[in-house]
Amino acid sequence: MAAPAAPGILLTSRPLDEYCGLFGLTRAALAAVRGPVLDCPGGAAGLTAEARALGCHVIAADPAYAAPLPAVTARALAGRDAMAGAMAGAMRAAPHLYPAPRDLPPDRYLRSWDRARRLFAADSAAHPEDYVAAALPSLPFADHTFALTLSGYLLLAYPGQFGPRHQLAGLLELARVTAPGGEARIYPLHDGDGRRCPHLGDLRRELGRHRVSSEIRAFPRPGDGRTRRILVLTHARSRIHRPAGVPSR
Repeated sequence: MAAPAAPGILLTSRPLDEYCGLFGLTRAALAAVRGPVLDCPGGAAGLTAEARALGCHVIAADPAYAAPLPAVTARALAGRDAMAGAMAGAMRAAPHLYPAPRDLPPDRYLRSWDRARRLFAADSAAHPEDYVAAALPSLPFADHTFALTLSGYLLLAYPGQFGPRHQLAGLLELARVTAPGGEARIYPLHDGDGRRCPHLGDLRRELGRHRVSSEIRAFPRPGDGRTRRILVLTHARSRIHRPAGVPSR
């Protein structure tokens, strides 16, 4: 049975185009992926449904899927409402974390979440095999399963729930299930207040000791052209095993 979702973590409903903006992707790039894609955590996103229309097979993994679908969608709606209530103040306090309102009006942004949530509900009912109840750092997938792995708004975004030891274990697990020649992409590198992970260098050194290569990749953020940074993990050798124990820092 999957571990329960950690308290305080927002269940989001991001559409495919938002994923592309977060992870430096395009629809064409997703359509060209040779092999399955992992979205972990998947939340109530539209990615799996929308990518299927491109010919891209996405598996979503999230501990929330252990609950009945109506409970998941209700939690996603609560997440949408929480985001709506927080956006105005957050955009004033930390405008560098958000597209300018002229580029993405808040009401249009929230409507995109509503559409993604509806797509998720319909698709997860029609294709339940593509929505797996699972939580980092222990995923029920074989080594090297995915050509591309995406992990948004989790390990480094909630340092109160995930300390350095858990973060490292989660990153190693994302690397383990990613195929040689593929990538695991992680965003953001900061918490909800915009504070960059202070021990990211230590995490990357530990990843290197486990033979996982990492880089910080920067690209222009859609809309305003400001820089977005993601953590990209790749194999430094042909096989990454789930570690029996991860040293704490």
